Parts: sequence; C-alpha cells; structure tokens
Amino acid sequence: MHSMDEELRFAIANRRLVQVTYGESVRVVEPHDYGVQKGKVRLLVYQRSASRRDSGRRVEGWRLLDVPKITECVVMQQAFQGSRGASYPRHYSWEIVYARVS
Repeated sequence: MHSMDEELRFAIANRRLVQVTYGESVRVVEPHDYGVQKGKVRLLVYQRSASRRDSGRRVEGWRLLDVPKITECVVMQQAFQGSRGASYPRHYSWEIVYARVS
C-alpha cells in the first residue's frame, strides 16, 4: 500500500486520472499541480465528474483541493493528455511544488 503522497506523485508523473473522495463527493480528476500554497498542502485538479453536484456549480472544471480533506485516492488506469495550459489563465503561485504535469 502506498501513501497518498506517493499515489499523487505517480499519477501526475504518469498523467493518470485519479478518483478521490472529497467531502461528500466521489470525483474523477486530472491532477495537475501538487504542493504547498498559502501554507496548505493542495492539489490543483481538472474535475471531470462528481457523484453529486456542488450547489449550482458545473461539475467539470478546475478545483483546488486541500489534500488533508481527501479521504480516498485511487489512481486509475486511464491516462489524460497532460497540461491544459491555455485553458487555465489564472495560475496559482506555489510556495513548494512537489509535482506538476509537464
């Protein structure tokens, strides 16, 4: 069994989709940036699907998740293309980057 840190680093390095349980929702996401932002360990993801709709929000789109709030993390076999660069104009500044999709 691997730690969540190892799972996230592997998923990003290999551009693999991840299924996470976050709050009351099971989400399928593309992990893009993983590191420390504003003193918190966070994961920037492009969310593809979720088991329940966030009140009025689109299911698909960019999300910034607090890693300690992820209760389950499963790296899937399915890969994703890689960086969505131009589709996300507002880049976050990170204090530490553990892993980033290239």
